[in-house]
Amino acid sequence: MGFQDINDLPIEWTDHEDIAMALYDRFGDEFNEGKIYRIRFTDLLDWILEIPNFVGKREDSSEGHLEMIQAKWVYEWRDGNK
Repeated sequence: MGFQDINDLPIEWTDHEDIAMALYDRFGDEFNEGKIYRIRFTDLLDWILEIPNFVGKREDSSEGHLEMIQAKWVYEWRDGNK
């Protein structure tokens, strides 16, 4: 499997880190740590559902998944701003 094939794999709700990386790629430094934690879950959910290759369903989301995604997104932001 080549590197490009990895980018084409389906992303599901349990792929918190992959989702966070996709959000960081999309928004970059538009959101800092404080702003990431203040994003409404309704907005976050919409953005996640727009990620290419995301196959999860809205009804399968949970507060726990969204909180983990926010935390992983903060880690991505911190790594990008060292």
